[in-house]
Amino acid sequence: MLRNAKVLAPEERTARLTVLIDPRKKAIFEKTCAAEDVTPSQVVRRLIRDYLEEKLGSPWSAENSLSAPSPGKRLTRR
Repeated sequence: MLRNAKVLAPEERTARLTVLIDPRKKAIFEKTCAAEDVTPSQVVRRLIRDYLEEKLGSPWSAENSLSAPSPGKRLTRR
């Protein structure tokens, strides 16, 4: 048992997402992120959060994950 282990809130836990993109697009994306002093991971997390907020119709919070559409249910575009 870990004595000083920190219990992480759901929003602090991480999972890996692998995305395949054109190498030139990746290089430009990384260069643009560096120019804005943000990491590519920060930008992708922000894009995902914005997308979820748009589709769910409310600000993102860990509790929103309970109201996410069930697998196989298609989100509609506005």
